[in-house]
Amino acid sequence: MKFLKFLFVGILFGIILVKSEAVSWYRIFEMFKFQSFHMYGIIGSAVGLGILSIYLIKKSKIKSIEGQEIKIPTKNKSFINYLLGGTIFGLGWALAGACPGPMYILLGTGVFSMLIVIAAATLGTFVYGLLKSKLPH
Repeated sequence: MKFLKFLFVGILFGIILVKSEAVSWYRIFEMFKFQSFHMYGIIGSAVGLGILSIYLIKKSKIKSIEGQEIKIPTKNKSFINYLLGGTIFGLGWALAGACPGPMYILLGTGVFSMLIVIAAATLGTFVYGLLKSKLPH
């Protein structure tokens, strides 16, 4: 029962993404062809909200549910890792027509071909786990 709240948040997230057309293959295709601002507006809003949230968490020293102060560790400033990872992520997104969150939402809306995409993403994550120690970080 304590995990029910996560199910409801996931359902709400799915409804919002479906209604905003963020899971639409056509919208994603338009984005990658630079034909529409729709997806860039959604992603830009999310990035802006994330930046504001992190700033407020750090500034006001917000505590977690357990009462611990939320500490956000600094990240490695390496450029090449993010460029390579972002390129692989973007290629997968362009080929599949969905990034990780919408894959499950599309499956929930009846696009059963997403099972293949989810299986491939799971396999890719497993392979990364095997190769992680050999990759530059």
